[in-house]
Amino acid sequence: MASFTIEKRAKANGDFSYRCTVRVKENGEIIHRESKTFSKKEVARTWGKVRCDAIEHDSVLKSNKAVSIGNLLNLYYEDTDLWSRTGRTKRYVICMLMDCDISKIKSDSLKTSDLIEHCKNRRASGAGPSTIYQDIAYLRSVMKKAAPVWNIEANCHIFEEAVPVLMEMGLVGKSQRRTRRPTENELDKLKDGLLQRMSYRPNGMIRIPFIDILDFSILTCMRIGEVCKLKWDDLNADHKTILVRDRKDPRKKEGNHMIVPLLGGSFDIVMRQPKTDELIFPYNSRSVSAGFQRVRNELGIADLRYHDLRREGASRLFEKGYSIEDVAQVTGHRNLNILWQVYTQLFPHKLHDKFGD
Repeated sequence: MASFTIEKRAKANGDFSYRCTVRVKENGEIIHRESKTFSKKEVARTWGKVRCDAIEHDSVLKSNKAVSIGNLLNLYYEDTDLWSRTGRTKRYVICMLMDCDISKIKSDSLKTSDLIEHCKNRRASGAGPSTIYQDIAYLRSVMKKAAPVWNIEANCHIFEEAVPVLMEMGLVGKSQRRTRRPTENELDKLKDGLLQRMSYRPNGMIRIPFIDILDFSILTCMRIGEVCKLKWDDLNADHKTILVRDRKDPRKKEGNHMIVPLLGGSFDIVMRQPKTDELIFPYNSRSVSAGFQRVRNELGIADLRYHDLRREGASRLFEKGYSIEDVAQVTGHRNLNILWQVYTQLFPHKLHDKFGD
């Protein structure tokens, strides 16, 4: 434990100086000593307190180089600079991991067998390989920050050994590539259901133009979060384009702005929206997707997500003859290979139409 003493000393000219000595003892023996002389006693006392606090803080870090994974996850949770930049899915997974048995393991003692046990427990609770893969990926992300951010030892290198084993065992895996598109009949039913939902509006409830937003989402291939952030100031009516700010990009989290053409009837949909706000669609994106999901469930339409409308829009562009580069200008994909893999193989039988079979 660190402590300090102050010794008053007389100078030759009759003035006094104050020598502050800081000592650190362990098991009754002095293991560290340092001192400094000041002209004023209060300055010496302040220096002694600051040095003792700093030494004890350093000793705590050194004696706790490893913490439980749960504590490490909590440090991430409490760090505003990290947490505020974390997406909803990762936030959910991190909070969930805090309640799992793996959170009790020391950060420097994590083994492949611990990860295998966690994955088996998650599988037993009904989670699929792609969902469990997120657990491992987000845990790895947090543990890689342990040393540089908090000076905590963490065995983050274990994932290089563990992930191939987990994949070979079938405990984790990449998500299946979706090919789901809504049929014309499903879209008609959805629009009828959404129209009924729009007509039923209790007092104080905001009327969301679900059908306009649904059609706009398909025509522009935009994510619902992007749709609900579009601004009137970013609309170029002469060119029929709009600036989409901060489009999703795994390599760049912010500043990924992109000018997108408003094709088909999407420009007309924008122009008939009332200018009551700086946003063109001033609605909560979660409320829009929740309304879509409720109508979908009531209609019994299986395995259709709002994000599938983005795939539907891109597929229509391909079917109209647009090139991959053209479609990427609308969807915002930087990796053209994704468009090739995901969108061009949706309905191979459509190729027959090009030959008139």
